[in-house]
Amino acid sequence: MAFDNPLASEIWSSKYRFRTDDDAGDATIEATWDRVATALAEAEAPERRAEMRARFMDALRDFRFLPAGRILAGAGTARRVTLFNCFVMGRIPDDLGGIFEHVREAAVTLQQGGGVGMDFSSIRPAGAAVRGVAADASGPLSFMDVWDSMCRTILSAGQRRGAMMGCLRIDHPDIEAFIDAKREPGRLRNFNLSVLVTDAFMAALEAGADWPLVFEGQVFRTVPAADLWGRLMQATYDAAEPGVIFIDRVNARNNLGYCETILASNPCGEQMLPAYGACLLGSINLARLVPEPFQRDARLDEAELAKLTHTAVRMLDNVIDLSRYPLEAQEAEAKSKRRIGLGVTGLADALVFCGVPYGSDRAVELTGQWLSVIQREAYRASAELAAERGPFPLYDPAILDRPNLLALDDDTRALVARHGLRNGCLTSIAPTGTTSLLAGNVSSGVEPVFAYAYTRKVRQPDGSTHEEPVEDYALAVWKRLHGETPPPADVFVSAQTLTPAEHVRMQAAAQAHVDSSISKTINCPEDIPFEAFQNVYRDGYAQGCKGLTTYRPNPITGSVLSVGPSPEPEPKLLPRPEALEGATYKIAWPESAHAVYVTLNDLNEGGVRRPFEIFINSKNMEHYAWTVGLTRMISAVFRRGGDVSFVAEELKAVFDPRGGAWLGGRYLPSLLAAIGGVIERHLGASPAPTEPAAQALPTRPFAGVACPRCGGFDLQRKEGCDTCLSCGYSKCG
Repeated sequence: MAFDNPLASEIWSSKYRFRTDDDAGDATIEATWDRVATALAEAEAPERRAEMRARFMDALRDFRFLPAGRILAGAGTARRVTLFNCFVMGRIPDDLGGIFEHVREAAVTLQQGGGVGMDFSSIRPAGAAVRGVAADASGPLSFMDVWDSMCRTILSAGQRRGAMMGCLRIDHPDIEAFIDAKREPGRLRNFNLSVLVTDAFMAALEAGADWPLVFEGQVFRTVPAADLWGRLMQATYDAAEPGVIFIDRVNARNNLGYCETILASNPCGEQMLPAYGACLLGSINLARLVPEPFQRDARLDEAELAKLTHTAVRMLDNVIDLSRYPLEAQEAEAKSKRRIGLGVTGLADALVFCGVPYGSDRAVELTGQWLSVIQREAYRASAELAAERGPFPLYDPAILDRPNLLALDDDTRALVARHGLRNGCLTSIAPTGTTSLLAGNVSSGVEPVFAYAYTRKVRQPDGSTHEEPVEDYALAVWKRLHGETPPPADVFVSAQTLTPAEHVRMQAAAQAHVDSSISKTINCPEDIPFEAFQNVYRDGYAQGCKGLTTYRPNPITGSVLSVGPSPEPEPKLLPRPEALEGATYKIAWPESAHAVYVTLNDLNEGGVRRPFEIFINSKNMEHYAWTVGLTRMISAVFRRGGDVSFVAEELKAVFDPRGGAWLGGRYLPSLLAAIGGVIERHLGASPAPTEPAAQALPTRPFAGVACPRCGGFDLQRKEGCDTCLSCGYSKCG
């Protein structure tokens, strides 16, 4: 089949198409489907493989079922990769040897393409006594810096970009420093952050009570719950992080609560997992299940949805036995509970096809109705698999008393009681940014459509670019049926026209029928008052959500997507004053015969200093050409103003194939990385402005966040994940 748009073709070719040295492999998308279907059918009994391969192929065809990216890219290739997207690592011990062993385990997992989540609450707070060595603890954030550097080093070494989630409990004594961590330029940029909020804290907040900060039973201090909540909300309002996970609710509603405790979340928040838990993901494309879109009686084919759910459960269960695992503990965990995460994509487009505005009462009703079909049929499919293959090893009839199973109809519960379950948890709604683009730019997950049409810049071999339009799948179908007749604006609503309350009620409607959790971003307008913003999280808690992530365009992070042309920022090339204040730093790089000296001079603007220029000097003439070029480029960036912390981040990510060096007890992958560290240190050492940091930023227009792959400004934030609409880059897929 031909792809619906050139972007889908490029994404397939760059991310999911299997190629070999002799240019064999997947010639078409049909060949990719065939490869995946054939590989997954290998887990079947020999006499059923042909039958199941055909059934799997039918599910994949026309993008009706979208296995997660690891499965699409890796199944049937014989590559030594995992087919699981993300993992939560083990409980981190509060001792140095154990901590660094967990750093190693996370590195191995990232190296094989798996994202990782960690709960750092088990590490004692900064300043606590370390018995036996007469020292004070440095606290969890200092060790998070180690994880962050490790992830950056693996990325610099040419591995797939890393994704990590860092969690800390709301009662940990270092929670305030954790909340504010990303206000520091360049810190923890390889992490998403979430606070694990307990029911007891929410009760204290409601009562206006004080809240104790505790470690191992010792109360370090007490703070007003309202003040701590306000601090968390202000950080999220300013910089979109940390997110919130209602950890007690997660554990209370966990199917496997009788045999595990949820520790943390995977990087995008849809899978709450125990120690060494893994998430295996796939999504049913609801947009392909409305046979007569835009007709007066248009409706989703629920019988086909039920049939597709049974096939998808079987496919994902097979992957558990076929996949490789970075660690033995991860394999043992996956196979003892056989957890899968079946979700959806294309919900917003399916609603549009049925003439229903996203966020409306009818949309809430249909969302619950469609997802209840998936919930019911997933459990029935898993019970039938248990009858055929046996239940998961840690199955216990006590699972029938867990909340998700109590919500099932009597017939389904009776089927589970008779056969057991093949899979301990079944449903989850993951980010589908890249796979939804592959499927013709259908709406992602349970998100609304962000933009129905936008212009994409395509770079040509000669370096020039041309523009081509990209349309949402629902708009493309409308045009095929109705030509240039304008679509009904009251149905074609977008993320820009929805209120935060409408976002929350849609997430809550979906959560009622999902075992695990949901990756979704509550998009908020830039001018939303802070008082209204912080109530979004309390509303989500009241409506039964397990976690929440918001995004508000702001000068710190920019606007994630510009639907129209991005304005060009006005350059501010200020003349150099006669004298500037600064500092010179010495780098004694082991591979260089002479030290390298880095001088950073600052401009004082109304009492606030910002970097204006940089000089790099050394007696070693080997460095002359590149240091001159580097200083000119970085100085030009500094002189234009704005947040320049990315300069340090880019330099710190440079990997020297000849090897790095240890300086000051830290491993640096290159001399350029060392220079980046100097710039980062200098930025952090600059005198703090008298006003809050967000107000001290320049007021020049911002074009948004640049894509790390193509450099364009078409990143959109949804499902807790950044996806580039120009080149298809996805932080999570």
